Amino acid sequence: MRFDELHPLIRDRWSPRALDPDGVVSQEALQRLVEAARWAPSYGNTQPARFLVGPRGTDTFDRILALLVPGNQAWASSAGALLVACAVTANDKGEVPYAEYGVGLAAQNLVLQAVAEGLVAHQMSGFDTAGVSAEFGLPDSVRPLTAIAVGKLGSPHLLPEAKRARETAPRQRIPVTETAFTGKWGEPFPTDE
Repeated sequence: MRFDELHPLIRDRWSPRALDPDGVVSQEALQRLVEAARWAPSYGNTQPARFLVGPRGTDTFDRILALLVPGNQAWASSAGALLVACAVTANDKGEVPYAEYGVGLAAQNLVLQAVAEGLVAHQMSGFDTAGVSAEFGLPDSVRPLTAIAVGKLGSPHLLPEAKRARETAPRQRIPVTETAFTGKWGEPFPTDE
C-alpha cells in the first residue's frame, strides 16, 4: 500500500498554517463541518463532543483568538473560523467513558469534511484551556481539548520565514512497520513498504 493509494480525503488532509486572510468559510460550510462531527462514533453513543464555533468577524472568533498562545495567534488570525473542541466528561449516568476518544473521532470527521469542502484545518493544543472554560462559561463537566483553525489555504509566503520552511517541508510519518504489528509487539504487520 502506498500513500498515493489512500482515499483523497485522507491523502489531502494536512495541517497548514498559511491561511488566506481573504478566504471565507461560509455559514453553510461550518454547519456541514459540525454536522459531520455530530455523526462520529462514540462509546455507547454518548456523543461527548461539543464545539465552540467562531466565524471570522464575530465576537466568538476574537475571544478564541485571544486565548491562543501568541505563536498560534500570529497565523490563526487569518482563519475563516476558529473552533474549540470540548469533551463532555459526565452526564446524568455519571462519568462518560472514553470522552477524549469520542472528541478525537468527531474532530477528525470535522477535519475530513473541511477537506471535502476545499478547506484546510489545523488543530492546536496551544491555547489557554482554563481561559476558554472561564470565558465561555463551560460547566465543570465540559473540558476544552483542542482549538481548530479552518480556512482557505494561503501562500507559505504569508508566514514568517522561520515557519515557512516547516510549511513547505515534505510530509513524513513513522513507517507502518513501526506502527502496525502482528503476532506480538514489535513484529511488523506485512506491508509492501
